[in-house]
Amino acid sequence: MNDKFEHVNLLLPFYGKLLSERQLEILKYYYYEDLSLSEIAENLSISRNAVFDALKKGERALEDLEEKLHLYADYQKRLEQYRLILSYNNSEINTIVEKLIKEEESYE
Repeated sequence: MNDKFEHVNLLLPFYGKLLSERQLEILKYYYYEDLSLSEIAENLSISRNAVFDALKKGERALEDLEEKLHLYADYQKRLEQYRLILSYNNSEINTIVEKLIKEEESYE
């Protein structure tokens, strides 16, 4: 379960805005705020089953989007390349690469 939590938390910044408002809200409650299905249902005045369904659909949507678009995987590949470039210890290049990394992280 821990791997799934981590995976969803990594995908949400990339694809969260592509989900329905309700799916995003439920995923944030569940994954960011660590609320139970019952607590989410109570907060949103919906059934626990509706929360469960929205949660599963949202998770599936995140996985489908990553499978099609590879935004997170490509981001990881770029970070690996940035780290490689930084290992050459050229201060001028490192300044540029560090700026690129900060820009990448600001998109999350």
